[in-house]
Amino acid sequence: MKSPIKKPTKPKKQRPSPRIHIKFNNGQFEILGMGAWYSYWRDPYHLLLTIPWSGFIIVLCSVYVAINTFFALLYLAGGDCIANAQPGSFLDKFFFSVQTLASIGYGAMYPKTTYANIIVTIEAMIGLIGIAVMTGLAFARFSRPTARVIFSSVAVITPYEGVPTFMFRTANQRRNFILEAHMRVYLMRDEITAEGTAIRRFHDLKLVRNQTPSFSLSWLLMHPIDEFSPFYGMTAEQLLQTNTSIVISLSGIDETVSQVVHARHIYAADNIIWNSRFVDIFHHTKDGHRYIDYKHFHDVLPLD
Repeated sequence: MKSPIKKPTKPKKQRPSPRIHIKFNNGQFEILGMGAWYSYWRDPYHLLLTIPWSGFIIVLCSVYVAINTFFALLYLAGGDCIANAQPGSFLDKFFFSVQTLASIGYGAMYPKTTYANIIVTIEAMIGLIGIAVMTGLAFARFSRPTARVIFSSVAVITPYEGVPTFMFRTANQRRNFILEAHMRVYLMRDEITAEGTAIRRFHDLKLVRNQTPSFSLSWLLMHPIDEFSPFYGMTAEQLLQTNTSIVISLSGIDETVSQVVHARHIYAADNIIWNSRFVDIFHHTKDGHRYIDYKHFHDVLPLD
């Protein structure tokens, strides 16, 4: 017997994935399309954790009104099913839904038919779940650890111990300690491989000191530009041509909440000032004490 001839199956049409465009702006790349609303609604939990508090409250209020409106329409569809409510009154049904969803139960209005009791049961369960979810989201937003760390608006390249050195500084804006603070610095730039392929390559920048047991005030980070540095032999024009950017990543343990906190900053090529130094922010009083003046935290001076 001849085996039946199978018809060729057509490949299933796959939903085209959204395009992500990358735009370079003086060494800093922007991912266009990442903020599209459809991508946020695919992950509503992440959306509700990352939007501002004003947006979070607006979303919660909108969902609350929408749920009560939906159940008010269901009560209207049941006719005269709520005692002491005016027949056909949407407002009475809406406010009865509010009392049911929040488990208030004033007693002035109550279900008087089997249909209404079924809807009340469903709404009561949704209310319990909704309160639990809303409480969990609010607690997650309040308890999320954050670091209030400021970075200098520019970085400088200046001699240090006779070696050209890339420098930037950072400060802790909270009156506490970040324990076991660790700093990682990466240089990103466009490069061409031996095969002629254009790639975006990361280089680790070795720091004179990349960690501190307690970060509380100010911290000056330094990377010596020697023959092992990716900065070696480059000029300001070459940094711009290769879309060079410096990515800063700080992590440590917040002393107050005993949780790991992170901070991130990016310096574009035009944020790097050559042959300049930072203005000193440490000063001495007449009685011999030292203090820090953050008014000049971002200021730099050209070398003589």
